Amino acid sequence: MSTDQTGTDKIEALEPWVREILRCPVTGATLVDGVGPGGEPELHSTDADRPLAYPVRDGIPVLLESDSRPL
Repeated sequence: MSTDQTGTDKIEALEPWVREILRCPVTGATLVDGVGPGGEPELHSTDADRPLAYPVRDGIPVLLESDSRPL
């Protein structure tokens, strides 16, 4: 992981084309880099009605609804 200019962690282990196709498994919304309450990296859904956050563990996004949290 590296830190970008805004101070958020980026997921480097994923190829850019993989990042392009990743979607929220619940709503189908695009996922963007985010930071969890404890400073850990997350992917945040851009869905306006049901935004969810998915953890990133060891550089791997865990896109399971059961592991997500509401934003």
